[in-house]
Amino acid sequence: MAKSLLCSSTLNPFFSTTLSSSKKTQIAYSGNSKNQTSTLLCNRRELSLGFMSSLVAIGLVSNDRRRHDANAAILEADDDEELLEKVKQDRKKRIERQAVLNSAVKEKGYLQDLVYKLSKVGQAIENNDLPAAGLVLGKGIDTEWVKTVNLAFTKLSTSPEENTEVEAFNSSLASLITSVNKNDIESSKLAFVSSAGAFEKWTTLTGLLEQLKGL
Repeated sequence: MAKSLLCSSTLNPFFSTTLSSSKKTQIAYSGNSKNQTSTLLCNRRELSLGFMSSLVAIGLVSNDRRRHDANAAILEADDDEELLEKVKQDRKKRIERQAVLNSAVKEKGYLQDLVYKLSKVGQAIENNDLPAAGLVLGKGIDTEWVKTVNLAFTKLSTSPEENTEVEAFNSSLASLITSVNKNDIESSKLAFVSSAGAFEKWTTLTGLLEQLKGL
């Protein structure tokens, strides 16, 4: 009986201490579990918020890119329409120009006469035969053939560039006639080259170069 009491009195403090320690451990563990759970929840919340922010950012970038692509497509379509319209206008002008050239039979005859006269004058100047050149050119720019040539220029010139070449031709032609009548061979050569060059540029601009060659 004494042994039982001894054992009981000896073990009770141990069990009491053990139970107390166990409860503290359980309380501490429970506290740690709560802290860990709270930490996990916070981490999950942060991950969720970060993921949502990423999705929103990706969505905004995607939307911006789609808007940019859409705007680029609209601009490209506008450019295509402008280019197409320009092509149509150019084609219309070419058709109208060709119709004028095809109908200008009399004017092309005047220009063909000019080609013939320039050829004769060039040959005469090359042979230093200015009197022969003078017979072809006449005494001034008020001769009939010069007037008819300018009628053709007026009808067939439609751009500032073409009119500029007409003015250059008339100026060079006047110098050519004056130089030939003065028997100035060097000035005649220079004036002939200038007048022939201006006429060739004009025929190129108007599209008459090949037509005149075929006449």
